[in-house]
Amino acid sequence: MRLAILAEIHANLPALEAALQAARHESVDQVWAVGDLVGYGPHPRQVLRRLDKEGIPCVPGSADLKVAFAMMGMQREGVADSILAWTSEQLSKRELQFLRGLRPRQRIELKGGRLTALHGLPDDPEAKLDTEANVRDILEMFSKLRTRWGVFAGRHIPFYRRVGDGLVIDPGSVGLTLGGEPGADVLILEEDLEGRLNIRFLKVPYDFGQVIFDLTAWELPPIVAEVIRLGRYPG
Repeated sequence: MRLAILAEIHANLPALEAALQAARHESVDQVWAVGDLVGYGPHPRQVLRRLDKEGIPCVPGSADLKVAFAMMGMQREGVADSILAWTSEQLSKRELQFLRGLRPRQRIELKGGRLTALHGLPDDPEAKLDTEANVRDILEMFSKLRTRWGVFAGRHIPFYRRVGDGLVIDPGSVGLTLGGEPGADVLILEEDLEGRLNIRFLKVPYDFGQVIFDLTAWELPPIVAEVIRLGRYPG
């Protein structure tokens, strides 16, 4: 079983296209998308329609939920506030229904155990995984999820940690990576014949000129273009 997980697409269509092409090149059996699907980027409608057309199982992030259910009173700090409001104006009833119909987590039973993917933490999609959390706390969370391996999107930086016989994984970000190198992050998971889960992180280059052009055309905050160009926050 070989699985590609795309996280934090953030309405960046060229990055999504590059990530999907990389997944096809890897001959994966399935592709999952974990939020945030929208927010920050200039292509919310196009990204959601592409994911829907491809039939990719998606998990919503906190930005997706705020847009889908008009939870705009629960604003983040910074540039996300205005971009989420703008995103809501770009989506039709079709895209909003797509977001509202998403399941909060995705699961699959593999030979070696269950793999679960979600955004944030089980009780809070806006929270970020503590990469240095106590082993006991992580194992307790795994027990509640009834999973061996957990994918927790939210930090925008590829990461994994072995905990007991399990794994804690963050796929990074397709559309707004913060790991210091521009490009789209793609997580490839493959179970071997002995039920062990092998991890590979891909960094997929793409032409982000169109994204930056569209961000400028829509007069979205310039900081977003800088982050995409650098692969990190400037400074």
